Amino acid sequence: MSRKCEICGKGQVSGNNVSHSNRHTRRKWNANIQTVKVNENGTVRRANVCTRCIRSNKITRAI
Repeated sequence: MSRKCEICGKGQVSGNNVSHSNRHTRRKWNANIQTVKVNENGTVRRANVCTRCIRSNKITRAI
């Protein structure tokens, strides 16, 4: 599954874990991507959408 939102483009972000002794190791933060059925121009298809876009009604969910 793609780790990128098809609506807003939100995806994976990288950075560092920083321990108490200030050692740095690489890590990543994944966007909360869900596969939902979307109603687009009268057709129903599956789309990978972040939960922010689902919550703010940027898509129309199909049942």
